[in-house]
Amino acid sequence: MNDQNSQLGPFDSEQQQDVKPYVDFGSIRIEPKPELQISVEVEDQTSRVVAVTLDYQNSKLQVMAFAAPRTEGIWTDIRSAVAQNIVAQGGEVEEGYGAIGAELVAKLPLVDDQGRAAGYRLARFIGFDGPRWCLRGTVGGAAMTDPKAAADINDLFRSIIVHRGDTPLPPGEALPLNVPVGSVLPPGMKA
Repeated sequence: MNDQNSQLGPFDSEQQQDVKPYVDFGSIRIEPKPELQISVEVEDQTSRVVAVTLDYQNSKLQVMAFAAPRTEGIWTDIRSAVAQNIVAQGGEVEEGYGAIGAELVAKLPLVDDQGRAAGYRLARFIGFDGPRWCLRGTVGGAAMTDPKAAADINDLFRSIIVHRGDTPLPPGEALPLNVPVGSVLPPGMKA
């Protein structure tokens, strides 16, 4: 676990003493900020919320939280699986170390309407092992090339609160997400 960074966040809901207003997605809680737009990614087949996407100053941060064992983190395993998946799709990946810790910088292959290669999109994968959870972030946009934007996205990632809950889940399983109460849902989606 990232003990040296635990005071910087992301934070565990049981250890967070400062009560601030936040948008509650169940396992992920986001502090609202001016210019921050928040949306959810929904799995087509199940209409289940699978990720929260934060658009902030021309950068994008998509976050997901996963169950982890009490004794060890899983960010290393998640990072390895992400890297293998990117390479299998024809992309490129480079392992590195950034402000959050171990990370991946990737060139994700793009395809056009006919399924032909259409270049690459840059993305950075960051993660944090908390107590019984792991928070993964996928960074894109201005934060890939602009140091100030990257620092802002890192700060945004560090401000997230993860609520693990007491439900037993196998390591690596996504923690449940939901649409906050009072949100307007797209047609056909249930909260």
